[in-house]
Amino acid sequence: MASQPSILTTAHGSHRQAFGPVEWALLVAVAAIWGSSFLFIAESLESFTPSFITAARFTLGFVTLSAFPAARTKIERSDWPAIGAIAVVWMAVPMFLFPVAQQWISSSLAGMINGAVPLFAAIVAALMLRKAPAPLQITGLIVGFAGVTAVSLRGGSDFDNGYLGVGLLLVAVILYGVGINLAVPLQQRYGALPVLRRALGAAAVLTIPVGLFSIPTGSVSVASMAALVALGALGTGIAFVAMTTLVGRAGATRGAVATYFIPIVALILGVRFRNETASLLAVAGIGLILVGAWLTSRREVD
Repeated sequence: MASQPSILTTAHGSHRQAFGPVEWALLVAVAAIWGSSFLFIAESLESFTPSFITAARFTLGFVTLSAFPAARTKIERSDWPAIGAIAVVWMAVPMFLFPVAQQWISSSLAGMINGAVPLFAAIVAALMLRKAPAPLQITGLIVGFAGVTAVSLRGGSDFDNGYLGVGLLLVAVILYGVGINLAVPLQQRYGALPVLRRALGAAAVLTIPVGLFSIPTGSVSVASMAALVALGALGTGIAFVAMTTLVGRAGATRGAVATYFIPIVALILGVRFRNETASLLAVAGIGLILVGAWLTSRREVD
């Protein structure tokens, strides 16, 4: 009898050379959409609760991807557990932990902790592949994280005695690192659309029961509804497809560096739409992120 594939497994990227136009385009798409999601979430919270937003975004993401015929490609039954694991560790649990944790800590500190996703993705990849990243990629990850820290500290990083919040976010970030790795071999076998459609459907099933208890009973603004639709269709549907395609091509360690660019987009939108300011430290951080991303994107060496 053939052995069942392991759920906790990853793979090298299918394109191990330096990033080309496709990889950079996917990275920009992920950063632009997920960076904008902070603005969408802020607007959605004007009318909806965090639990309702979480359930709605998974449901809307599932509906969006279902519109693509390629998303209905058959997936072998033996890979269903891995897709279920992605729904839990990359979607349902961490996206629930973030709004809960931010009750006790500042958003800037949350952004800084979220910036550790590529570091944990690299650690998980090294454990699963039993091979450490090349020194160039390690240097790029460290430089990039220093940049994320600088950008995130623009408004201060007071713990607000929120050690529980920090702990919850560390769990979420570790789960993100695991989920990104699990997505790599599945994307390479089936493409991103069928994998993500099923994972989002499973995540919706897991979160809808909680979301139903917080259906808004008062008036809902048009702006909040539009933001929620954008968050679900783009931030939870299209962005996950772009990210999964990127890590399938580049591998989890290099592909996860797209996360470093999210604070840059969030900062630009915050300055433009929410009257935030960009300090010299944040500008320096952007420079470090660009350098770190370039180093990480270089060709993988065996």
